[in-house]
Amino acid sequence: MARNLVIITSFVLLAGVSGCDNGGNPATICKNNPELCDDLHKDSWCRREKASLIIQRYQVKTTPEPSGEQVYRLLVNLENYNRCVGLAAGVQHILNPERTNDRARAYGLSAQSLSELQASTKGSNDIYIAFYHWAHLGDDAALKVLLEAEKQQQIDSPEILAGLAGYYLKFDAIKAKQLYLKVLAKSTKENFDPDWLLGLASASRQLQDMEQAYLLSRTNLLLTDNPVDEVQLKAMIGNNSQLSTHLDQQASSLADALKGGDYLESDWPKRLQGNEGKDDGKQAETEPVTKQAADSKPIDSDSKLEKSTEGAKQN
Repeated sequence: MARNLVIITSFVLLAGVSGCDNGGNPATICKNNPELCDDLHKDSWCRREKASLIIQRYQVKTTPEPSGEQVYRLLVNLENYNRCVGLAAGVQHILNPERTNDRARAYGLSAQSLSELQASTKGSNDIYIAFYHWAHLGDDAALKVLLEAEKQQQIDSPEILAGLAGYYLKFDAIKAKQLYLKVLAKSTKENFDPDWLLGLASASRQLQDMEQAYLLSRTNLLLTDNPVDEVQLKAMIGNNSQLSTHLDQQASSLADALKGGDYLESDWPKRLQGNEGKDDGKQAETEPVTKQAADSKPIDSDSKLEKSTEGAKQN
């Protein structure tokens, strides 16, 4: 851990000297480490994805023993780059056809690199790498690693816990709620994802706690630009205008606590937990816990916007 800290600190210092505030200067990295960039396209398309990949490659290269999280970030960044440059390769340049050819080359090479990295990390018991293989590739063996790690309380990452909460949301609302509450407790104002509130709202709906579902949905709306159907949202609480006014005020308080990083020190963790421990056996809308993991990938994040008119969307 100490050695990794030295590496990371040195990397930050390098970024400061280079004048780049995003954690590294891709141009400088490529100049000094051409092998990290030779397989990438040359023009300005997919600039963000390309820069993130270069920086992550550099971090992994300069770390003697890369952590599972670093390899996970490399997998994600490589996948994002491959997807973006693949789309860019479909844009035909009449005046500069070499640009199209260069992107096609980069797409093919990045696809090969991604496939090789996925193959070399398959079967890993590292929590972050297992999360990638489950969430991105639907690997049920990786899911078993995560479920056991969560059972042993070995997972601290809000991102991974939220993924597992989304898995349980399909058939065990009580467990999903417990995990989403843990996600909120472990997140910071820097890494908090407002859409986690929607997963918790969905669990609350399944547990027939419509007031909490409304509260969480409203809080999400205060923290995002997500669309909403006010008629559908207020129908969740029987169009009770007095209650909606009260809950809107509470949502503003919760949003402030989350946005300011004060959630854990507030009374919100206890308030949101409510009577969750007394709800065993009362999940009228949930499926049996014995459901198999064939449909075990996390709930698609794209579906969240599709569910927005319901007032609280599936995570």
